[in-house]
Parts: sequence; C-alpha cells; structure tokens
Amino acid sequence: MAIALATCAEVPELDEDGPALVAALAARGVEGIPAVWDAEVDWNRFDLVVVRSAWDYAERRGEFLDWAARLPRVLNPPPVLRWSTDKRYLAELEAAGVPVVPTLFLEPGEAFEAPAGRFVVKPVFSAGGRASARYEPEEAAAAAAHVEALHAEGRAAMVQPHIDGVERAGEIALVYLGGSYSHAVRKRVSLRRGAPDAPQLYLEEAVEPVEPSDTDLRAAEAALAAAPFEEFLYARVDLVHDPEPLVLELELAEPSLYLLYGEGSADRLAELIAATVAS
Repeated sequence: MAIALATCAEVPELDEDGPALVAALAARGVEGIPAVWDAEVDWNRFDLVVVRSAWDYAERRGEFLDWAARLPRVLNPPPVLRWSTDKRYLAELEAAGVPVVPTLFLEPGEAFEAPAGRFVVKPVFSAGGRASARYEPEEAAAAAAHVEALHAEGRAAMVQPHIDGVERAGEIALVYLGGSYSHAVRKRVSLRRGAPDAPQLYLEEAVEPVEPSDTDLRAAEAALAAAPFEEFLYARVDLVHDPEPLVLELELAEPSLYLLYGEGSADRLAELIAATVAS
C-alpha cells in the first residue's frame, strides 16, 4: 500500500513530523511518499492522500481546493478543507457558544476603524503568519493600508485584539488524532509589527511540550464539537489565554502536529491511516 503525504515545494520532504510518520507507516506495511500538491503527480497511484505541509495554499486557496476535490481519496476530506481554510468559521464557533478571540471581519469594500488598543490584522485565508501583523493604536493608517491591500487581492480581512499574554505565555496547541486528544505543546511566535509581507513560508516558533488544563481541554473540545463535521483524521486547536482560554484557530487542513513532542503520536496517526487505507 502507498499513500501520498501532500506537501509544498518549499518543504518537498515534509516538515519535522515527516520522518517519524513515514517510519511509523512503514512499520505497518504502508509506504508514505512525500508529494508536492501542485506538482505533476499521478495521484491515482496512491491508495490515499493525506494533506500535511501544504503551507503555500493560502494565496491560491481556490486552486488548492480544486486540487483536493479531484483526488479519489483525501484526508481531511474536501468539505473539511474548505471550511477550515476560511477563518470566518470563528463566527460559527462563537455563535455555538465556543469561547473565541473576538474577531471583526471586513469584507472587500468595508471600511476599517482602528480599535482602541493594540490589535492584529490578518486575512481570512492565511497560513504561517504570512500577511499578518500587529499594530499599536497610533498605527491606524498603516493598518488601514494593510486592510486595503488585502481587499485589493480580493481577500477579506480580520481584526482581532492583540492578546498581550501571548508575548509571555505563548499559545497552547492541542492535537487530536482520530477525534481523541493526543498531546499538546506551547508555542511562541513573534508576530511582526506593522510589516505584513514576509518572504519566509512561516514564522519561526519556539515549541515545548505542555500539559493542558481542564479548561483548555473543555475549550478545545467545544470547538471540535461545534464544527459541522463528525470525524477528522487530525485536528489542532490553538488557544490563547485572556486569562481564560480562547480559541484562536481550529486547524483541520494542514497543521503541524508536533509529533516529536507527543510520545507515541506518530504511531497513533500511522495506525489511523493504515486502518483507513485497509477499509
């Protein structure tokens, strides 16, 4: 059996999760082959495509979703990918009672008004922190230009308060495999101030394993329960604290799963993949 682990041209051999996952798959008689999602690949030769580090999709989301829709078998499946790659889902989670970071969505043509405190501007289709930046209240003009640039590209913008505790405590990322909690990490990344354009694929982050609190777990599981899908191969819920946990993102498309930080997690994911292929 052979499966494709879909990635992007910038990381053709997968991210740091790749070697452990490939080895765990091989131990179960499954060949995991890295494949660049927008390259010339015979996808029909694979028993399954698992989306992994396809991190360059955000600027070409329509092309990415069209590619996924043409695949004979892909996880997470296309409806999940479509929903999760549009951060307007935060409004759906909030309507369902999930504690989320307060978010104002500005569609192209809608006017921007700067919040009173420090804030963040990002596109609704984004990955790796690209095209995202934080601003001080006195930088309203620069933020307005940022919003206008996103609108000119046909992308809606998001405006969120900057959660100051993130600078100290970072984010808590909870990983779920097959719907069950697997492990969690604390990750710290410095969002650029007033400079949304970045040449790198993703912002560098410091990562360490962490034990989530019961309130963290409840917030993450509320987010998963509110998503309009019943099953995921993988999911990652990113939380910030203010001071209670707030959902920043629900990643169901191509998140880093930090398999090196969760004992046995590569084996658990490989077991789920092998069972899917065999079914």
